[in-house]
Order: sequence, then structure tokens, then C-alpha cells
Amino acid sequence: MHELKTLDTLIERFRSQKPIRASSLIITLYGDTIEPHGGTVWLGSLINALEPIGINERLMRTSIFRLSQDGWINSEKVGRRSYYGLTHQGLRKFEKAFQRIYSTNRSTWDSSWHLIMTSLLSPEERKLLADELKWQGFAALSTQLFASPCAEKYAIKDTLRLLKLEDKVVVFESSADNQFSNKPIRQLVKECWEMDALAEQYREFITLFHPVWLELSDKKRLDPKSCFLTRTLLIHEYRKLQLRDPQLPDELLPLDWEGKSARQLCRNIYRKITSAAENWIEHNMESAVGPLPSANDAFNQRFGGLK
Repeated sequence: MHELKTLDTLIERFRSQKPIRASSLIITLYGDTIEPHGGTVWLGSLINALEPIGINERLMRTSIFRLSQDGWINSEKVGRRSYYGLTHQGLRKFEKAFQRIYSTNRSTWDSSWHLIMTSLLSPEERKLLADELKWQGFAALSTQLFASPCAEKYAIKDTLRLLKLEDKVVVFESSADNQFSNKPIRQLVKECWEMDALAEQYREFITLFHPVWLELSDKKRLDPKSCFLTRTLLIHEYRKLQLRDPQLPDELLPLDWEGKSARQLCRNIYRKITSAAENWIEHNMESAVGPLPSANDAFNQRFGGLK
């Protein structure tokens, strides 16, 4: 039993997953906590931090080994202790998601679209490209055509270069004619980007965390460890949504888009509990040279500013 009753509900929900997604939660912890505090942490600190959520020492060691094998993290041995940090590859992977989570800046849409024709690709190449393009807001309009209203040229170029597909696809930039009805475009977005399913997932997030906000609002004193655990699970759930959200321009979203409410709720809870959570982190997690340092300046800019 924790000082926050709603935390018990969050933990029970996480533990009910079969199998428990321990590796995914560890990556959340690295992105939300470890990276802004120097990037490296003692394995014992990780075990101590996540054991209350249901990740015991054996599961932690197994998950860390798998993450190491997959190129997410590397280790450094100091005496009998092991310290783990993200690799460059791991840093690149999670930065995309965490920029989405904490940023408050949404650029103005100029009504342009990027279209990518993939008729020269093999099915395997097309699948590989589709997985990468999804991060940039692309969806398949047909088996050989991908489209995005929010992709950036440099990101498309980097993706094609990384996959060595520059000479196998055709990239167009176009815009819709506003003299005609926007209804077909909105219907296309709704279907191809599966927005109804995403809206339902946002509603589930709000249902899960609104009671957390209500309980926090009534608290005059916040327990540091409960706040740390709540923040970790909050960002873990929100991160999963951001991995699915194409980040479409506001002009293509419903006026009552659930993603906006979910973001405001996440921001409010995060701001409320971060001071207490940071207190627990700095007193209970260690690097090879001692307690983790205070969070960097970029951390304090999350959600438009934490102070």
C-alpha cells in the first residue's frame, strides 16, 4: 500500500500484463529519469527503483541482458558493480519519442503533403520503410503510396539514406486545393490513420489518470517515492500513445480531439509531482561516482517549463 491510493491501481494494472513489459518500462525510466541525470546508473539502483512496480531482480537482470543484446544499452564495470547507460543507437531511438512527449511547440501547417511512391520496392523493403515512416506521421494510402501532412524533408532524406532506398522511391511534395471541400481529406485521415482507435486509447488514458490528478490535488504533502513511481508509470503510458500518434496538424483533427485533453492531464500531473520525484531520485539512485547529479537544463524545459 502506497501513500497515493491511485498508485496501487496503476501498479496493479501494470502487473496484470502478461507478460510484463519490463524492457519497455526500463527504456521509459532511462528516457524520463536516467538521461537527464547523467545517463548512467548502477544496476542496484534500477532494481530498487522498479521492484515496487513488479520487476524483481531476476526479471531486471534478464531484461537488461536483452536490451544489451539488442543494442539499447551498454555496461561499465567498476569493482563488483555494473553501471548501465544508453548506447548511441538507443539514444537515437528514444529521442524521437521523448521529443514528442515533452515538447509544447506545434508548428503551423502550410497545407503541404509529402507523398512517397514505393512501386520499385520489394515487400520486405516496403515493410521496413513503412515502420520508419510511421514515426514521421505517414500512413499508407494504397499498397504503394505513403502520405504525410507533417513530415520534414530532412527526416525523410535521413530515413531513405539510412535504409539505402534513395534511388528506389519517388518523393513528391503537394498541397490540397482549399477551394474544394475538406471533407474527403478529413475522411481519408480518419480511415488511413485509424484516428477512432487512437481516440479511444486517449480516452482510456484520461480515465486511468484523471483520478490520479484528483487525489494529488487534495494532497498538501507528497511522498517522494510514490511520486517517482507515479511519474514513471504516467510517462510509460503516455509514451506508448505517442508512439502510435501520427502528430497530425490541428487542422486535420476534430475540435474535441482527445489527444489535447490527455496531453494537458499528463502535463499537469507531471508538473505537480516532479519536485518530490526528483528528491527521491537524487537520494536513492547512484552512478559510478556517487548519487545521480541534478537534472540538466533541458529537463526543466519539459512541458513548457517545470519551474
